[in-house]
Amino acid sequence: MANRGPAYGLSREVQQKIDRQYDPELEQVLVRWILAQCGGDVAQPAPGRDGFQQWLKDGTVLCRLINSLHPRGQGPVAKIQASTMAFKQMEQISQFLQAAERYGIAATDIFQTVDLWEGKNMACVQRTLMNLGSLAVAKGDGLFVGDPNWFPKKSQENRRIFSEDKLKEGQSVIGLQMGTNRGASQAGMTGYGMP
Repeated sequence: MANRGPAYGLSREVQQKIDRQYDPELEQVLVRWILAQCGGDVAQPAPGRDGFQQWLKDGTVLCRLINSLHPRGQGPVAKIQASTMAFKQMEQISQFLQAAERYGIAATDIFQTVDLWEGKNMACVQRTLMNLGSLAVAKGDGLFVGDPNWFPKKSQENRRIFSEDKLKEGQSVIGLQMGTNRGASQAGMTGYGMP
């Protein structure tokens, strides 16, 4: 990747706005969850945004995380290897992103590879991991490890089935939001401008 110098003007303002969205408390929750979920395979990261980014940058932690959310031997990322080569690291990050999308994360909630690799938008990385944790809790397949209260609860479907009679009964009711003209008359009204 290109070595970028400091940003000035509008670029700097935009980057500062993105950086302010990063949540250190959420970082601690995500680190606790990833360490619990992956078990002893993963080392503790250095505290802070840069430490979190360096911990996830090569993609091995992310790939172990997504594999731990699947039954043993059925993980979506077959080969996880630490590498110092940039394209290998970015390839592992993209494998994680593809596996996360197949797991059920919406494509709009997934960060871009460069957001993590260059550390430009770590708040987006946090949001993706938060959505992954929420989805893992909601699935309830027994593969989630950790405290379910770390993540917001996903809404569940609450389907209601009404009989045909009940549906026809509802067609004859005028909702209060529509207003009604029942009992309306012009008694007592005078023309405009009349006393």
